Amino acid sequence: QVQLVESGGGLVQPGGSLRLSCATAGFLFRTWRMHWVRQAPGKGLEWVSSIDARGVTTYADSLEGRFTASRDNAINALYLQMNNLKHEDTAVYFCATDDRGQTRGQGTQVTVAS
Repeated sequence: QVQLVESGGGLVQPGGSLRLSCATAGFLFRTWRMHWVRQAPGKGLEWVSSIDARGVTTYADSLEGRFTASRDNAINALYLQMNNLKHEDTAVYFCATDDRGQTRGQGTQVTVAS
């Protein structure tokens, strides 16, 4: 059974940084392409980033290079470093095993506010 547990969210001022983590279990993490998606208040799920088993990453164009995904296959963990955060980054962030977020964790709240 796939288990995904996100952590690291919080309240941050515009321009600040956060690092999200996702602990995983129940599948062969090191062979899976993994994803981050987010859901802003009142909106649907939005794809943020993907990282393949080798660590090759792709990102939504809207992020303008501010986010960096990484993974540690030794401990089955996924990360999202978020820099220069903006109000519009406020959302619940999920790690997922598919880029539509159909299989995702419970999420971690990120709030960007002054």
